[in-house]
Amino acid sequence: MFYHVKELQFNARVSKPDPVFARLLLEQFGGSNGELKAAMQYFTQAFTCKQPYPDKYDLLMDIATEEFSHLEIVGATIQMLLGGINGELKDAAEESEIMQLLDGKAAKESFMHQAMFNPQFAVLSGGGPTLTDSNGTPWTAAYVTANGDLTVDLRSNIASESRAKIVYEYLIKFTEDPYVKETLRFLMTREVAHYQQFEAALSTIQPNFPPGILQSDPRHSNTYYNMSNGAEVRGPWNSGESSQLGETWQYIADPIQYVRETSGLQGLKPTGTDRTEKTVEKMNKALSEERSEEVTSALPKGENQWSTYSK
Repeated sequence: MFYHVKELQFNARVSKPDPVFARLLLEQFGGSNGELKAAMQYFTQAFTCKQPYPDKYDLLMDIATEEFSHLEIVGATIQMLLGGINGELKDAAEESEIMQLLDGKAAKESFMHQAMFNPQFAVLSGGGPTLTDSNGTPWTAAYVTANGDLTVDLRSNIASESRAKIVYEYLIKFTEDPYVKETLRFLMTREVAHYQQFEAALSTIQPNFPPGILQSDPRHSNTYYNMSNGAEVRGPWNSGESSQLGETWQYIADPIQYVRETSGLQGLKPTGTDRTEKTVEKMNKALSEERSEEVTSALPKGENQWSTYSK
């Protein structure tokens, strides 16, 4: 159940209208890294968590609802930045300010050219925000990722919060309005908070690497292929031990020769790792049973209902 409170979570303000920046801010209203995408992503992911992981359901629904609040903040800011465009468009008199501005072909072209003002505000939305990105591309459910596995979904969410954070960071550079900067800084900060919350939730699921259930093939999990011609570069991503499995990286300096010598990587044995095919099969079976039990044991026998009420 959603209940709308008319006050914004953060009291958005603007010093003066700025239709140019309003267009840029659309990126966080209906763009691929925006607030609507985040809200729908976490909202969708929450359904598979309700009974087996009620704590994660609570987390996802709380953050999804907050993202809807942020969508409202962004929409309100866009509306204020568009100033009186809606009223001026409804004034049919030639003397209205916008009609004077658009008087004649040259004036109209100048108006359209002026700092990339979004024509959709004038001819489609009537001076209101639209569910598009800054270039007018409509919002799509294709932006949403929900894979039904918490270890996968939480990592997707961490990445989503990272992308949204950097977009706000970029947007701050394109406005001089101190009030708008204040709003954007708040929204950016909440992305940082959500990142940490998702990270903490992921840490409570053990084991959580690799994402999902099936373990990786120990014959190929610690090989690094030097796939570029030129000076070799070494670092912790191709030398020493791997971060999660603790395996020793095997650096393949000449991948072409290696593939040919092994007949297309056939007949290899695990190298630089204690893992074997038998231990992997054992872990696959054990984790499969554990995760399956978590889900099936949470389902009630007979009637199933979503909400519970105290008597």
